[in-house]
Amino acid sequence: MPDPLLVCVGSYASADQPGIRLLRLDPDSGALTPAGSASGVTNPSFLAVHPDGTSLYAVEEVGSRPDDASGRVHAFALDAQAATLTHLGDRSSLGASPCHLAVDRSGRHVLVANYHSGSVAMLPLGRGGGFGPGGITLRHRGLGFIDEDSGEHDARQDGPHVHAVAIDRGDRFALVADLGLDRIFVYRFDAQAGTLAAHDPASVEMPHGSGPRQLAWSPTGTRLYAINELTSTLTAFSFDAGLGRLHAFQTISTRPAGAVGENWASQLAVSADGRFLYASNRGDDALAIVAIDAGSGGLIPRGHRPSAGKCPRHFALDPSGRWLLIANQHSDTVVVLPVDRHTGALGDVAATATIPKPTCICPVPQGD
Repeated sequence: MPDPLLVCVGSYASADQPGIRLLRLDPDSGALTPAGSASGVTNPSFLAVHPDGTSLYAVEEVGSRPDDASGRVHAFALDAQAATLTHLGDRSSLGASPCHLAVDRSGRHVLVANYHSGSVAMLPLGRGGGFGPGGITLRHRGLGFIDEDSGEHDARQDGPHVHAVAIDRGDRFALVADLGLDRIFVYRFDAQAGTLAAHDPASVEMPHGSGPRQLAWSPTGTRLYAINELTSTLTAFSFDAGLGRLHAFQTISTRPAGAVGENWASQLAVSADGRFLYASNRGDDALAIVAIDAGSGGLIPRGHRPSAGKCPRHFALDPSGRWLLIANQHSDTVVVLPVDRHTGALGDVAATATIPKPTCICPVPQGD
């Protein structure tokens, strides 16, 4: 029988509250059991695990001015068996409102998306999972793409707002979604040398007002998928790993045909076998189920499933692909849904855990 899976949950919380919660997921039933927590971080809204599973990184999402550098990133030693987190230290994110993290496959660096300062930072990691010296920050420039009649998008697209970082399978390129500039930037990344530099071409322009928020790779690394928050759409790209070039070839809606009312798309994930993609809608409070064509990588809508809560900000598939865990931010719940790995369908709720303002689900890979 497989061991229970440790799942880390980030949230919006004050430093004196347990902003990071640890849960055990039963691999057979989907049941959730509280296992531990950690405090001391303000708004640990996004988490990432080191590739070896022994360290956890959490943003401290603070700061709201473009010229602010008050955001921080915290490192914890993670003992998955004992379900404990031991604080290793923290350092500046080199920007304001860090909202996303990615650790490269070599485990040498953590890359940070600073939302309000519109920048991406690279922080070196040392032995034992803590931070090393140095660091790089690159700030996006631009005035945004605002029309006088854009209304609701004014505050979101008044300038650069970096929202996510995705590192390619070869650890050679970092792809960065900028919601404010409607662009996905491409950077040359060298983990061994510790360098991050603009590529040529430097970015791919997205449709006006789309607001790319998160990115997800296909298992082969030849396709990249972006979820666009402001238009509630998904865009599929082919990726040339040799040249570091993206080519958009399809965009579909995350919502049912004829859907009305406000909605903000938020998270996406691709199944481990590359057959299905899931996307969350805040407003509709539902997940889109999308099949992926095995040959072209194209997207084929397969319906929607209510998120069993309000504002499904983030979700994740467990490593086995049997369970999908949803962080419903406004109903203070983490919900577990079974996944039919043959059809991609999502079943009835298997378990629910109460966690205030959950914002990120981070399963911890199990060792061999």
